[in-house]
Amino acid sequence: MHVLVLGGTTEARRLAELLVAELPARARVTSSLAGRVASPRLPPGEIRVGGFGGADGLAAWLRTHQVDALIDATHPFAGTISFNAAAAAAAAHVPLLALRRPGWAPGDGDDWHPVGSLTEAALALPGLGRRVFLTTGRMGLAAFAGLDDLWFLTRSVDAPESPHPVRMRVLLDRGPFTLDGERELIRRHRIDVVVTKDSGGAATAPKLAAAREARIPVVVVRRPPVPEGVAVVATPGLAVTWLRERFDLQG
Repeated sequence: MHVLVLGGTTEARRLAELLVAELPARARVTSSLAGRVASPRLPPGEIRVGGFGGADGLAAWLRTHQVDALIDATHPFAGTISFNAAAAAAAAHVPLLALRRPGWAPGDGDDWHPVGSLTEAALALPGLGRRVFLTTGRMGLAAFAGLDDLWFLTRSVDAPESPHPVRMRVLLDRGPFTLDGERELIRRHRIDVVVTKDSGGAATAPKLAAAREARIPVVVVRRPPVPEGVAVVATPGLAVTWLRERFDLQG
């Protein structure tokens, strides 16, 4: 059987590893990457890079390449591709599963300010702090470009492009990050507010603990919903179980 994994995440790489290791004679795995990161960590199996041309293009690819199962293991905030995947899977009559790591939840001592978008996050910032640790990635910096009175520390895998905040320092880095490292960033740069997306997972969670210890507010952008009717699992192992049960794969 041919499994197409819409990837680019840690979970997608782990899923490809599990499929190649556990079902080497039963599953052909193709991982699709968006191509937004210059040097991605490649999973095992076949690789394709780039967009499909919307839902119709993805549906055509599923048919042409005789895909038996589609697993959407993209980033929780990659909303467009998830809705395209739902439409394409329905059009091509291919079973679809969404693999989503659980979101974060506030704990005792957290000062979280949930918002619905990056635009709302930018509107909330002036009343919360002046020195911002912005950890939302390089693609959404335009939402903060007009906040000239604030200073930003931004972190991304690749260098951001304009538009972006005028007063900004860029850190090029890739997780996982450590609690000690996040503490030092907050201390050294005198950060008084953090902005993050609710991406979930352990790789980037230490910034939340560091903000709690420093008693500074965190603006948290809520993740978009999974398309209605799409089955969801939380781990790569559960995705493999779904494939085994759906296609009666015993090894």
